[in-house]
Amino acid sequence: MAGQLVEVDGGIMEGGGQILRVSTALSCLLGLPLRVQKIRAGRSTPGLSEVHMRLVTLRLLCFPLLHSLLFGGSRLGIRTRHLRLRIHHCVTMTTTSVCLLMQVSMPCVLFAASPSELRLKGGTNAEMAPQVDYTVMVFKPIVEKFGFQFNCDIKMRGYYPKGGGEVIVRMSPVKQLNPINLTDRGTVTKIYGRSFVAGVLPFKVAKDMAAAAVRCIRKEIRDLYVNIQPVQEPKDQAYGNGNGIIIIAETSTGCLFAGSSLGKRGVNADKVGIEAAEMLLANLRHGGTVDEYLQDQLIIFMALANGVSRIKTGPVTLHTQTAIHFAEQLAKAKFTVKKSEDEEDGSKDTYIIECQGIGMTNPNL
Repeated sequence: MAGQLVEVDGGIMEGGGQILRVSTALSCLLGLPLRVQKIRAGRSTPGLSEVHMRLVTLRLLCFPLLHSLLFGGSRLGIRTRHLRLRIHHCVTMTTTSVCLLMQVSMPCVLFAASPSELRLKGGTNAEMAPQVDYTVMVFKPIVEKFGFQFNCDIKMRGYYPKGGGEVIVRMSPVKQLNPINLTDRGTVTKIYGRSFVAGVLPFKVAKDMAAAAVRCIRKEIRDLYVNIQPVQEPKDQAYGNGNGIIIIAETSTGCLFAGSSLGKRGVNADKVGIEAAEMLLANLRHGGTVDEYLQDQLIIFMALANGVSRIKTGPVTLHTQTAIHFAEQLAKAKFTVKKSEDEEDGSKDTYIIECQGIGMTNPNL
């Protein structure tokens, strides 16, 4: 049922696309008329970019009325109707991340009336966004703890600047989301990953990235085998040229952490591998149960879940603080963020994020 118009300031806190993603999702789910002002005011090029226009239009799975969706526009208005979706296509003309498209549409799809299929085209391994490997290897197994499953079929990988990747996501709706409790890290039992090259780049680049990452990790973790597989992407499964690496650490309690990096023109392979390794090690030092890039992605699911969810994190990122702010403003979920009181966390910058979810119920089931 539509409520009173909610005004959102798109220039506060993170001041970027995170505000747009969270607020439009909750608007669609909760039937809240929404007006977002000062869109991306905190960015060097404020207003709606092509990527954010795609994110918003994909989010509008409930066939809402949309006003003022213009490239470079600084505001938009949404009046929602109801969630109806079976197959939805989203094709971008750039390297817009299919992972962001997937991530931001998922809450809406979960409360649709029937099983859904998202056909997303753009960049699978893009800057300033999760790599598709992160989404499949880290985000997917953790978010499924809320009580749903989804299938992610990578048809084609696409890289900067051409994009051209394609991912098909299939999932069924749920009645409610379960709360989660991720507060016990356990011990690291496995470290593995993939180091890839595509297009004209030589396979040696993949091997060099992997070797540099292994050397870096072994300086700090000496008792585990680090299994990073160099991969030459098949030509019929990758569009354009690209290289990168993702490294996963898995713990005895099922926690997953990642470090990743993408190659750039003029940056040697060793530096790419070391950057990913150092990112992983930094995420293992803080004592949390999720890495810095997963924490904000879980907030909207915690807000919608039926019960109290708790996660242990390292330093709470600005993206996470922003997601919490708008989940409280729009969904009226109750969050608390406190320093961890566990003895083993005493010398670490570790926090417990707790949320009393609103118990969102799918009216279609």
